[in-house]
Amino acid sequence: MTTIISRVELRQLIDDHAVTVVDALPASYYEQAHLPTAINLVEDEVATRAAELLPDKAAAIVTYCSNTACHNSGKVALSLEKLGYTNVRKYAGGIQDWTEAGLPVEGTNAATV
Repeated sequence: MTTIISRVELRQLIDDHAVTVVDALPASYYEQAHLPTAINLVEDEVATRAAELLPDKAAAIVTYCSNTACHNSGKVALSLEKLGYTNVRKYAGGIQDWTEAGLPVEGTNAATV
């Protein structure tokens, strides 16, 4: 089971440039708004794109999706773990928790989120 990370912990890792953040939502949602520095990787693409996007299997990775009801981040995290990634965590609150806390996002609708 993937370890859960808090918003406070994730924000610190992003500020310290010590994590790769993975948005597990479809590209159309990612383009609208995503957490700072996040890359987009959905479950169906993990097997074909993970090695290119995430070459270091020991690096810190945090997956997220929309909110606690969304299961995409858990599915991507599990797929990464099955491929041998050893430092994968999940931000269960997702972009909803992040934006409700007033934290910044990137993307085409970033100013309106």
